Amino acid sequence: MHIPGSITSRGGYTAAALAAVLCTTLTTAPGRAPADGPPPSVPATPLEWSPCSGFEAFDCAVTKVPLDYRDPGARSLDLALVRKKATGPGPRKGSLFFNPGGPGGSGTEALVTLYEQFPVELRERFDIIGWDPRGVGASTAVRCFDTTEEVFRWAEPIPAGFPVGQEERTTFVDAYADLGRRCEKRDPELLRHISTADTARDLDRLREAVGEEQLNYLGVSYGSLLGATYANLFPDKVRAMVLDGAIDPEAWLNGGSKSEPLLGTLQRDGTDLGAAATLEQFLTLCGKATVDRCPFSAGDPEATRTKFTRLMERLQQAPQEAWTYGATVATVLQGLYVVDPQWSELAVTLQDLWQGRTPQEATVPEDPPPYPALEQIEAIRCSESPNPRDPLRYPSLEQFSYERAGDLGRLLAWSIEPCATWPATAAQPYTGPWNRPTAHPVLVVNTTYDPATAYTQAEALTRRLADARLLTVHGYGHSAFSNLSSCADDHQTRYFLDGVLPPPGATCSQDDEPFSTPIPRGGIDSGGGGMGTGNPATARPDAG
Repeated sequence: MHIPGSITSRGGYTAAALAAVLCTTLTTAPGRAPADGPPPSVPATPLEWSPCSGFEAFDCAVTKVPLDYRDPGARSLDLALVRKKATGPGPRKGSLFFNPGGPGGSGTEALVTLYEQFPVELRERFDIIGWDPRGVGASTAVRCFDTTEEVFRWAEPIPAGFPVGQEERTTFVDAYADLGRRCEKRDPELLRHISTADTARDLDRLREAVGEEQLNYLGVSYGSLLGATYANLFPDKVRAMVLDGAIDPEAWLNGGSKSEPLLGTLQRDGTDLGAAATLEQFLTLCGKATVDRCPFSAGDPEATRTKFTRLMERLQQAPQEAWTYGATVATVLQGLYVVDPQWSELAVTLQDLWQGRTPQEATVPEDPPPYPALEQIEAIRCSESPNPRDPLRYPSLEQFSYERAGDLGRLLAWSIEPCATWPATAAQPYTGPWNRPTAHPVLVVNTTYDPATAYTQAEALTRRLADARLLTVHGYGHSAFSNLSSCADDHQTRYFLDGVLPPPGATCSQDDEPFSTPIPRGGIDSGGGGMGTGNPATARPDAG
């Protein structure tokens, strides 16, 4: 699960909730955006860096970009950036831009939180830069409420995870229609200029601002869509680009079609199928493990799958305190994102529920909660990724996904429903083509069982790009960045430093197998207590 502004980490899940978890030719197809992005008419201003307050090891900067690149002299937006300079030894190689996903992920927060996850040689040789894309975080942001307390009041009646039954469906639909109206009232102009293409144009301006002739870029999850968009808007500016946890852009954008789609985004791109396959692996491996390693094990895979089904059926009949069926399904998807330690935490939570105990809740920080920014993922995704516009269609979409993907399919079908009533459409989306020849090849990376960006999406993206190589990580969880594979790290390091791709068909394994060690007495120390149910309004899947 995901809070806009962060992604999962190897040492623990940095998100407290699930916000709402994608054959072209060289010519432009009818109805598609022009291939060339409009360049800024004024050169980018060099950035003025200074130590970040409270995080003096990092540098901060703010720069301005045009709201509309077709009219660069009109309204401008602020972009917030954070940099960690190359540590050495060895000569500095350049700047490496990092996007953690989302959409709506804060690159500034993610860089500070996740910096140690970058391979050592990349930290030594590159200045690593994260930024908050337009509409997000500390940049000029979509913000539809005055205070955090107002957000929580709005979210309180929304059913956790997804709605069950007509009454909850009405509450869910009405709440997100109200959210759209609130956002439209606040800043309708901004809502139409926060597309992936707008952010790709910003990224090229940032590349120029730090003095790089070509771009070095790591994009995770939704960041892969941003990278693919940049690579086709500015193909001659690509030096090295890793797209980890890949989104198929054709599925995300419904092929650029002007017609209303039959399926939602996360059904078109197969996210529901990928999530179900990952859950199947979780239950299979748990069933093969002893209960000291996976407490939910029923002794073998088939019995463990049956146990899970019976638990879901029981919760549909009657919730266990705050643990409704919808909240539990959302927690299951959250728990699949990061293998260590989250798979073990999920096993403990499921066993607690099975035995009638209330699972341990996540520790609540004493400091006042930050503004949750839950509207930012919807503002970006709904403005450019087409979804059915009639809320009355979503019960049938839920049934469609349930029949092919089980309980997680229900959650993923409803996670897109806010787009049904979203008021804004992107003014300048990029919908292809996706095969413009780049100056250097692109490296795509994906785990074989990814609950948020199915492996089939990585295969599709690799085919669509003009010059891309796929590195397959045999393993589990959302992205190789969040689930350690030293082999994958080594391949990416060689690629960023020397431009050397893995050989065709290369594969890697993850460093640790799920449920390979006993859970310590006293439980799992993940730095924040149990998994909890998260914020009911944000307990939904994102693109990553």
